[in-house]
Amino acid sequence: MEDRITGEFRIERGERSDLTPLDIRYQEFRQGLRGYLVAEVREYLGRVADVQTALIEENERLRSHIRELEAQLAKAKEGEAELKRAVVAAERIAREIKAQAEREAELIRRETESERQAALQELIEQMKRIKNDIEQVRNERDLFVSQFRALLEGYLASLDRFKR
Repeated sequence: MEDRITGEFRIERGERSDLTPLDIRYQEFRQGLRGYLVAEVREYLGRVADVQTALIEENERLRSHIRELEAQLAKAKEGEAELKRAVVAAERIAREIKAQAEREAELIRRETESERQAALQELIEQMKRIKNDIEQVRNERDLFVSQFRALLEGYLASLDRFKR
């Protein structure tokens, strides 16, 4: 009996489910009065056997095709899983690279700030030394001027005494 939903034949009431084309072709029927014409029955059974053979071959071809498609699907799923793993790994690596770059940038910023502070401190020290040098030169100049003035005043006093 045909199942209208799936189109498959179901075996009911204990009938054999492994009916082959050879079973159909060589099936023997009992004869009764006014029985069927044996040649017509044989011809009909031959056609049914041929159709069943074609259906079995088509069924096997379709099963083979299904196996191929299932293998392709499994391969595609495996490829998809590998791709997902690769994407996850790439994202993890990208995060690690970004974090490393941020750490390096922070280190460079700190080193630059430290170098800037050191350079600024060095400039401040140089400025202090220069101010001290300038103060020392001013003091030496003032000392020189006062000593030179005293010398000149001493000469002027000597000239004034000499004139008198």
